[in-house]
Amino acid sequence: MRIALTPGERHELTQIRPLLDDLPVRCLIADRAYDSDGLIAWLERRGVEVVIPPRSTSPQRPISWLLYRLRNVVERAFCRLKQFRRVATRYDKTSSSYSAFVHLAAATLWL
Repeated sequence: MRIALTPGERHELTQIRPLLDDLPVRCLIADRAYDSDGLIAWLERRGVEVVIPPRSTSPQRPISWLLYRLRNVVERAFCRLKQFRRVATRYDKTSSSYSAFVHLAAATLWL
């Protein structure tokens, strides 16, 4: 598991390339918020199957809705992480202490 913190006003899309850069990814399943032409082109150049539904304003492209249904596994993992009150509310003042607790909570769930 990799975690990258972003400021509250920034979109997570800014961190996806550094997170995936050296991972052997074969398929990326994400929601419509990640429908970016630059990201999709970058992933396709790497040979990654992109399972991101297009926004209503974007050109329509075929996706595997069967694979897209697996996205709920990740959504449920985030919901379990947010059961730790400290993760959900982010009371920590520094990003390093918040990140450390998120890693600890993820390890606890994993065990």
